[in-house]
Amino acid sequence: MSIDELSNAELLGRDDLNDLEAILAVSASDQHEAIKAVKDNAEAIFTWDYEKGARPALNKLYEKAKVSMWNGETDLPWDTVVDQEQVARDDMALGTFGDMDLSRTPFATWGDDEWANLGMEFQNWSLSQFMHGEQGALICTAKIVETVPWIDAKYYASTQVMDEARHVEVFAKYLDEKMSGHYPINAHLKMLLDDIIEDSRWDMTYLGMQIMVEGLALAAFGFMHAMVEEPLLKQLLRYVMSDEARHVAFGVLSLQEFYADLSDKEMLERQEFAYEASIRMRDRFLQQEVWDRMGVNVKEALQLVVQDPGRVIFQQMLFSKIVPNCKKLGLLDRNDGWLRRRYEEMGVIQFEDWVDTGDEYEAFALDNAAPATA
Repeated sequence: MSIDELSNAELLGRDDLNDLEAILAVSASDQHEAIKAVKDNAEAIFTWDYEKGARPALNKLYEKAKVSMWNGETDLPWDTVVDQEQVARDDMALGTFGDMDLSRTPFATWGDDEWANLGMEFQNWSLSQFMHGEQGALICTAKIVETVPWIDAKYYASTQVMDEARHVEVFAKYLDEKMSGHYPINAHLKMLLDDIIEDSRWDMTYLGMQIMVEGLALAAFGFMHAMVEEPLLKQLLRYVMSDEARHVAFGVLSLQEFYADLSDKEMLERQEFAYEASIRMRDRFLQQEVWDRMGVNVKEALQLVVQDPGRVIFQQMLFSKIVPNCKKLGLLDRNDGWLRRRYEEMGVIQFEDWVDTGDEYEAFALDNAAPATA
């Protein structure tokens, strides 16, 4: 190709995607600070074209959003008693490390109490990262309101700002009232959010947040919703998923039009950004902070984690929304299939023909949900 492609070393800081030393070397020295400033390099864009419905798909999404609001304080059963330790013990039946031989590992002497504590820390960590990601979405969607040039997109993005505030609220409340601790933002997630916010191009905010971060979150919420039995969290996740599907669809419907007119060079920049975002999100789900808090050698634990067949399947499933959406946007196959080849290397290309969220989002609507007691 005549277009210069960046290598893994240039994009990720390492040649080998699975280099644990390099993954663990990523740190965020300020992740424990209460306030963090990130430079937003974008311009605020006004439009004097107020024709509502000029983009019918976005207008339909906006109308759907207006009647789909829910109240995080009153629509969820916060009086539900949650025994976190019992939830963790129940989840132990699902197994950790599957049938792997742990006799020569740091877990050889662990009993039920240690595994239950690990389960509780996993819960604390997962919900903390969801909460941090939702605040990232809150900030990024406010940025989209400022920077996108279309009035229909500004209208819809404004509803998402409210959605994301509600999501931060309910995850924070669940962590404070039902769980046993918080975790700071994962370094890989923080780096990605910083990059999304710092980029001056409005479509990169869409790509980074609506397609990549929100797409992975939608898949992760769906996986957790299917596995969890605790009724309050199950209903909370179902409500959040109903919003998230619209959010991802918003990115698909907006970028599909815009990307059709980009040059190969411009598309390659988007492909590289999507790939880098994918790797960072995959790396954050290694849950390094949990192993450290449990007093386990992190590298030894991760060497087991990456061999666990169940964990490999879970990490692949996280991309079940991202890959078909990237295909619909033309990102997979432009530039001689640059992103396709990267997703083949990651082992996630098998999702390319799954339904994309632009066509699927209405199936997640709350009026399609099962009763909360089901």
